[in-house]
Amino acid sequence: MKPIDHSQFEQAKARLSINDLDCATIRQISALANILEQMAGEEYIHLELGNPGLASDPEGVDAQVEALRSGVANKYPNIVGIKPLKDNGSRFVKAFLDVDVPPEGVIPTVGSMQGSFTLMLLLGQRIPGKDTMLFIDPGFPAQHHQAKVLGLKTEAFDIYQYRGAALRDKLEGILAKGHITGIIYSNPNNPAWTNLTDEELRIIGELATKYDAIVLEDLAYLGMDFRHDFSRPGVAPFIPSVAKYTDNCILMLSASKIFSYAGERIAIMCMTRSVYERQYDALRNFYDLPSFGDAYAFGVLYTASSGVCHSAQHAMAKMLGKAADGELDFVSKSREYGRRAGLAKEIFLRHGFHLAYEKDGDEPISDGFFFTLGYGDLPGNKLAEELLRYGISTIPLKSTGSEQPGVRVTVSMLCGDDMFKTLDQRLKAFNDEH
Repeated sequence: MKPIDHSQFEQAKARLSINDLDCATIRQISALANILEQMAGEEYIHLELGNPGLASDPEGVDAQVEALRSGVANKYPNIVGIKPLKDNGSRFVKAFLDVDVPPEGVIPTVGSMQGSFTLMLLLGQRIPGKDTMLFIDPGFPAQHHQAKVLGLKTEAFDIYQYRGAALRDKLEGILAKGHITGIIYSNPNNPAWTNLTDEELRIIGELATKYDAIVLEDLAYLGMDFRHDFSRPGVAPFIPSVAKYTDNCILMLSASKIFSYAGERIAIMCMTRSVYERQYDALRNFYDLPSFGDAYAFGVLYTASSGVCHSAQHAMAKMLGKAADGELDFVSKSREYGRRAGLAKEIFLRHGFHLAYEKDGDEPISDGFFFTLGYGDLPGNKLAEELLRYGISTIPLKSTGSEQPGVRVTVSMLCGDDMFKTLDQRLKAFNDEH
């Protein structure tokens, strides 16, 4: 395609009131790509929005249809979740992470987006003086925005220079101040696709216990470190988790990518027993509900949504149960993302790009849902703009809290040989000019 003219590009940005792509949300960048697509008269390659690129799991669809036909649509669901979802969620976590979470600690939310939003709200209230969320970056940009909307204080650091043992001093230097109420990160990482090592998870867990910070571990891409086989329930290797090293944690498991069930907006927040049952004077005074779990379900979630879609709970319950029984291999299905990432990386690297985050310790990162790219010393916002002119939509890394120059690539919507050929052609043209 012919690159979009710079003046036209600026006009498109102005239509959406975007001054700098570093400050734009993913949805804004996606909308910008749609406008530019109309200008160009050719389809864009959308690498900015992490829509699942695989078919929804039929086990879930069948269970949801059956639930609707049985009449659940006219009934409010229990705010804490239906019993099959809670039981199967607990079994699923034990089967794949080898972690014990009681059924009562499994609470559905309208996607992990609602989960992180509402949990951060409550974490900011539980202890006076503990009023700050710590982000181990890079991370999901929307979660940074959630903290901003909530008016929460935040601290953050880019883990790039603090891998391995170096993480302890950096983390303890922040936690020792006593103001951190929660720590949030994703693993595998969105956007870098790095995976925390057991040493790093142990450090986070030990310090979370020592300084009473509750870890929100976002496991949206559960089992997708394809360097290891995590597909067999109840059999090692188990999926790494900070829950092995602290009870001070909440695991966030979404159906969106694991089961390609994003459209039904359902996830589960998995609280350890000690987190759920711990009582706080501040929560008793504010909600008249002293325990964290009860305050979360009946004090916060009830006001936010009055429950999660009843039929979607039946769908997720079925998928979790089948997976825990070894009858639904969600990990092997998602390996398709790794294949696409390998092909896309080769094309980008051949045309002058380099990986911004490339290793976990001494080991190259896995191929998976995301990866990150730099191009010379071009700042991430300028790189994202230039790629948009050539029909390729990405997001700048700065919006994820990263200090590295570059962009995030999502491979979920890269489908078919023709799209890879088009990517190759456009990147060649980009590299020839730049």
